[in-house]
Amino acid sequence: MTRPVAVMDIDGTVADVRHRLHLLDSDSPAKWTDFFDAAGHDPVLSDGAELAHELAVDHDIVWLTGRPVRLAELTRRWLAEQGLPPGELVMQPHGDKRPARLVKLERVLELQQRRAVALVVDDDPRVVNQLREAGLPVQHAT
Repeated sequence: MTRPVAVMDIDGTVADVRHRLHLLDSDSPAKWTDFFDAAGHDPVLSDGAELAHELAVDHDIVWLTGRPVRLAELTRRWLAEQGLPPGELVMQPHGDKRPARLVKLERVLELQQRRAVALVVDDDPRVVNQLREAGLPVQHAT
């Protein structure tokens, strides 16, 4: 019997991105590239890490992030270095420029086809609202 799934966002939920938010201030298309490239230097958010550990007791963790798939190894390494629970890593597909709220909804609905999704935790109010409107169990990480 498989355990239910807790879906956790990374940036702003378990990773403190405040040190790199200034990289999004310009109108340059490269801003998101620079923002994500600095992800390896994020401190961990203790509240988010604590929640991930609590959920991992009786849930399988799925890490769902808007980070581009090219950062998969950096992200896996960062999660391990922070001592966060292991889990499947689902990232923004190469070349997919859709907003996170649409991609994350799509990914959670796909996951729900094969697993029981008990909870989704995300810091982006647009993602939270989109998931709530779809009737998914969601918690806003503040």
